[in-house]
Amino acid sequence: MAKVKSGGSVRQHKQSKRKSKRLGVKKYAGEEVKVGQILVRQRGATYKPAAGTALGKDYTLFAMKTGKVIYGKKHSKTTVGVV
Repeated sequence: MAKVKSGGSVRQHKQSKRKSKRLGVKKYAGEEVKVGQILVRQRGATYKPAAGTALGKDYTLFAMKTGKVIYGKKHSKTTVGVV
């Protein structure tokens, strides 16, 4: 017989409670942005940088200047820029 009563199961390792990575488009076309604001968080270069944006080491697109966000196509790739 056990000396100590069971404390119950561990709830910390539950698979369904894992946090998401929060990827996706953060600013849409026509929205005003400031320098350094994140436009798109992505895995791989799905969206390519255009004028006024830069690509981070984790493929995050961010604004390099203040202005409005524009989306376009170049060689069948979606581009994100700031004008």
